[in-house]
Amino acid sequence: MAQILWLVPALPLLAFPLIVLFGKKMPGKGSYLAILAVLVSFGISLVAFILKILAKMPPVDISIPWAVVGQAKLNLGILYDPLTAIMLLVVTIVSLMVHIYSIGYMHDDRRFHWYFAVLALFTAAMLSLVLANNLLQFLISWELMGMCSYLLIGFWYDKPEAMYASKKAFITTRVGDIGLLLGAIMLFWGAKSLHFETIFKFAEEGGLSVSFITAACILLFIGAMGKSAQFPLHVWLPDAMAGPTPASALIHAATMVAAGVYLVARCYPLFELAPTALLVVASIGTITALIAATIAVAQSDIKKVLAYSTISQLGYMMAALGVGGYVAGVFHLVTHAFFKSLLFLGSGSVIHALHTQDMYEMGGLSKKMKITTFTFVLASLAIAGIPPLSGFWSKDEILAHAYHGGYYFAYFVLLFTAFLTAFYMFRLCFLTFFGESRNEHAHPHESPPVMAYPLIVLCLFAVFLGFVNAPFFSSAFTKFVAPHEHILKPDYALIAFSVIAALTGIYLASQLYLRKSVSEQVMIEWLGGTYETLKKGYFIDDFYTRFLVEPFKRFGELIGWFDRTVVDGLVNGIGYLAVRSSDGFADFDKRVVDGIVDYIAERTGKVGDLLRTLQTGHLQKSAVVLVLGSVFVAVVLTITFVVRGI
Repeated sequence: MAQILWLVPALPLLAFPLIVLFGKKMPGKGSYLAILAVLVSFGISLVAFILKILAKMPPVDISIPWAVVGQAKLNLGILYDPLTAIMLLVVTIVSLMVHIYSIGYMHDDRRFHWYFAVLALFTAAMLSLVLANNLLQFLISWELMGMCSYLLIGFWYDKPEAMYASKKAFITTRVGDIGLLLGAIMLFWGAKSLHFETIFKFAEEGGLSVSFITAACILLFIGAMGKSAQFPLHVWLPDAMAGPTPASALIHAATMVAAGVYLVARCYPLFELAPTALLVVASIGTITALIAATIAVAQSDIKKVLAYSTISQLGYMMAALGVGGYVAGVFHLVTHAFFKSLLFLGSGSVIHALHTQDMYEMGGLSKKMKITTFTFVLASLAIAGIPPLSGFWSKDEILAHAYHGGYYFAYFVLLFTAFLTAFYMFRLCFLTFFGESRNEHAHPHESPPVMAYPLIVLCLFAVFLGFVNAPFFSSAFTKFVAPHEHILKPDYALIAFSVIAALTGIYLASQLYLRKSVSEQVMIEWLGGTYETLKKGYFIDDFYTRFLVEPFKRFGELIGWFDRTVVDGLVNGIGYLAVRSSDGFADFDKRVVDGIVDYIAERTGKVGDLLRTLQTGHLQKSAVVLVLGSVFVAVVLTITFVVRGI
């Protein structure tokens, strides 16, 4: 089994060039090939997972030589351990559902085959990243995912907002990628290896100082901040909604943003050796969770609410890892993948039916779109943390780790975030699915089966997946992922607080947006400038635009002016002088050099003409010349002798 694990990323990777080259002539325009590739990858992942459980298969760590740089050998390889096993299943299941759903959502798009080609490549990059046993392969997969996200976010490149969003995502995540690259270089320099297990063992044996590990871990976390949209590098994710909604589901649930959390989880043995780095992770995660949740409260675009929700939940995961809840963070990553992909695909059904993303132009959809409404509400209950749905188990475990770990400030912030999560999610539900329709021109209808069935499958996971780590199932997930981790006993007081917070959020949302006991406008007026601040995302984007983007643009304009005026002026001046000097040299050549040559030629011609008269061919003239010459020679000789004799 270990020998064929490489097929898991290889099959979707192979599908990419085939669809690009022949997709238009394939059945389903390449969509069937992409689905088949992901389906087989899922099958292999599932069989490996079953064998891992039943046969207690030990971790697989295989490396093959790739290149030699100086004394260092660079390898590609596969690491299959419990974390890998779980993530392979999550990525392949969610990706498979997104692929199937996309057939209906993208059916009339003119670049249908290109969409599925990039979707397959995106999946392959994430699967390669999950299986990587070294930082080099991890980095390659990481960057390949960044490229795919750029292509999918800007898929509709004829829309200015899509072009802007794709560039913004690419540049913002590059900032974080610099941190990841520097962290990898540090670890390679310190441990003389990029292999994960080699680095971990070297660090645990004291080969690296605590300060060195702390610096390296913080740099790695900066990379995770970019990909997983943590404050202050979170600004790209809301704008990424400009891409197709199924692609947004994949980005937000199982690939791009999950990669940052996975990076911290994969390198957790290093982070455990650096308490300061863990504190940084916990602090940034907690801040991100709160900030994104408060912003989501004031958004009117259905996909932007879900985008800020994703940022907030990613903050939850990072906070969990930071406070020492390794399994809690990974478990929330898993449960979130299913209910968040369900929420995005549900929003896609709504957009597909109404052709708008503004929640204030929706309403009353529960009467026409029963499957979408039912699955969406269940997913909202899951993310709100209502028992016994999946989000309840993972969210409460995070809160328990924060409280029992002594991170009381983080606990109360995350508890308040849970209240906000329930509030903004049911604000979305009530505005979208309940009440009266606010769009008289719309004729909503349920999505076709190819879009509805994936919603049902994901809903089953959103409802029942949490039980795998429930105490009455012996906390099976914890024992599988980290068998040596201490399992916290249920704290019913903490559970009650979190459930009450969630129910309070739902109740408040119902009063404002369902029963309308209090007008939303009254609440907005009461909040005053605070509401505008939340709606504008604390003006963080405006801050970046004013103090980073605009100065760099002006600097670029200055460089452009300098290039056009000074550099081009200098080059053009030198060129002008060269032309003028060449004209002068040409004139000198014509008048002087050519004149001398022409004069010599002319004189030579004259002499030739003179000498030509001596060679006429007449015998009489030749005899006269001979006689005269002889006389001349005789006279000269006579004079010479006379002079010498004297």
